[in-house]
Parts: sequence; structure tokens; C-alpha cells
Amino acid sequence: MKLGIVGLPNVGKSTLFNALTRAGAEAANYPFCTIEPNVGMVTVPDPRLDWLAEVYQPKKYTPAVIEFVDIAGLVKGASQGEGLGNKFLGDIRNTDAIIHVVRCFEDAGILRHECSRDPVSDIETVDLELILADLEMLRRRLDKAQKNSKSGDKAARREAELIDRLIQWMDEGRSARSFPCDPEEARLIAASDLLTNKPIIYAANLDEDGYAAGPENNLGYQRIQALAQAEGSRVLPVCARFEQEIGDLEPEEREAFMEELGMRQSGLERLIQCSYELLGLISFLTCGPDEVRAWTIRRGTKAPQAAGKIHTDFEKGFIRAEIVAYDDLRACGTMAAAREKGLIRLEGKDYVMQDGDVTLFRFNVSR
Repeated sequence: MKLGIVGLPNVGKSTLFNALTRAGAEAANYPFCTIEPNVGMVTVPDPRLDWLAEVYQPKKYTPAVIEFVDIAGLVKGASQGEGLGNKFLGDIRNTDAIIHVVRCFEDAGILRHECSRDPVSDIETVDLELILADLEMLRRRLDKAQKNSKSGDKAARREAELIDRLIQWMDEGRSARSFPCDPEEARLIAASDLLTNKPIIYAANLDEDGYAAGPENNLGYQRIQALAQAEGSRVLPVCARFEQEIGDLEPEEREAFMEELGMRQSGLERLIQCSYELLGLISFLTCGPDEVRAWTIRRGTKAPQAAGKIHTDFEKGFIRAEIVAYDDLRACGTMAAAREKGLIRLEGKDYVMQDGDVTLFRFNVSR
């Protein structure tokens, strides 16, 4: 999973990136502090995998990972190449989802960029540039589809009609993700790799006082929440500076500090959970003395395709999957005990994988 962190200059993108990844990217009070995108790999915290590692003491421990990309700040006119516009837009296209950082506090010591006014107008500025970039791409695609339809290509005619409707929708300043369409049309639009069709999480960046007082009491956060609800996106309150401070602590100190503040999860853990839900992702687990590992798949994936995540031969020669739910295994303590109680199931090709399935795939490459 690759998540792009975007937003106007000086909203806290690089500070949040550093808090999430401990990558030490430069974060300074001037536009375009970030030019080349900073990239950080983060392991996904998973207590289930930790417990399996305690039981098996494996040679190798392999959690799921997320790649965060801190992308240069966007400004008005980016779709026409202003600022670092073209590079910025290209970097976003290579991500699975967008984390849009929006500033929800005032600080005389941190300058607002000239494009920045308030949380909602900041979102609108970024959205407009993404929409304009998408419209340019869609108009090129429409020309091609219309030319192909003249030869009697029915698929091209349907595509042209769909793109024309989408262009009219987006000409009103609306994103592709909010376009009303049926599942088949949604698949065609998804193939276009539109910036405004990517899932989005708004990270409402509050200062320490605002976060401590409760996000629900912050007017900026309230307005972002209303906007996100209207378009079916997610919003997550964060304090980037605070997250960076606790991220610099040793694990034991961090836990004690979070407990003292009544925090059950760090911003990273909440963001990962939100990202998995937004993208429809789950994890199944494999375990043994050689390795315990978490594998990320889309919700609804069937057993053979999940096996293919490990190796293509596993999918080609799939026979069956031996599966026990993590909670059942944890309650029993060992695989042997779970087997005695009949909790290990044999599942075939039509089985839909569930989050936390502890799995052993049986396959035969000669099949």
C-alpha cells in the first residue's frame, strides 16, 4: 500500500511524514521545502503477529508494510505547471490513496501560503487543481474514444458517452470519486487513473491545545468533517507536532506517555486502520518456525488468489487451505489444541478469506 501525503505548503505535511515514518525529512517554514518526494516504509503494527512470534520464535518476522510519500506542496495553478505542479501531480498518480493534510490552527510563527485561507478553501484549492488535471486527461481520452466510435465500435461509443457525462460533472468543480455511476462504469473510470478518483483521508492537523481540547470543538475540523461526510471520504484528527514528539520517545516511554494522556492508539495506528478500511484491505497470517508473516489482500479475496500472494505456484496448484481464526488459536494456545477441538477448517477454492485467518495452503505444482 502506497499513501501520498499532500496539501498546500506549510500545513504540516513533512512534520506528519516524520512523525509517521521517523524518516527525518526536512520540515521548514517556507514553501517547497519538499521538492523531491520523501519516501518512508512503515511496518504495520499487529498484536496478532507479535503473539505468533512469541509462540513460534521464528527465524524471520515479516509484518505488512506501508509506503508513505511526502509530496511537494501544491499551489494554485499547479495543473498548468505552477510551483512544482507537473511533478507534484505525477507523484500523486503513483499512490493508492491520498492523505490530504489540512491546517486547522493559527500560529503567527508558521506562515500561511498565499493560497491558504481556511480548511475548506484549502481543500477546494487542492481539489480544483486535481480536477483541472483530470479534465485535461479526460478530454484527450474522449477525443480518442469518439474517433474509434466512428468506425462502429460500440464499446468506444459507450466509453465516449460515459466520459462526456463525467466531464460535464467535473466541469462543475466536482471530483470523479463523487460521480454517480453503476459498477461497470466505475470499473471503466478506475482504469483512467484519475487523481480525483483516488480514495482520500483528510488529516485535520490541529495544534497541541486544539487537540487536547477535543477535535469536535475545533471549527475547522467540524467543517472538514461535514465536507468529508458529504463526499464519502474519511477525516482523521491529528496533531502532527505532538505525534512527532511522542515518536521520538523510546517504546516504553511512549506507551507510558500515551497512557497518561488517555491515548489508546498513536496517530500512525489510527491512520493505518483508517487506510485499511478505506481501501478495503485485510490481513491473513502464516506461521511456523521459519517465519511468521502478515499478508495484505483486498476484502473478498478467495483462497487461491490469497495463496497467489505468497507464490504464483500456490495459486496454480491450489488444493485446499487449512485455516483457523486467530481468536480461536489464541484461545487454544497451540495449533495442536485447536486441531483437537476441531477448530482448524479445510477450505476450498470458493472460500473467501477473513481478516486474521491463520492459514496453511496445500498445493501441487504438477496439477
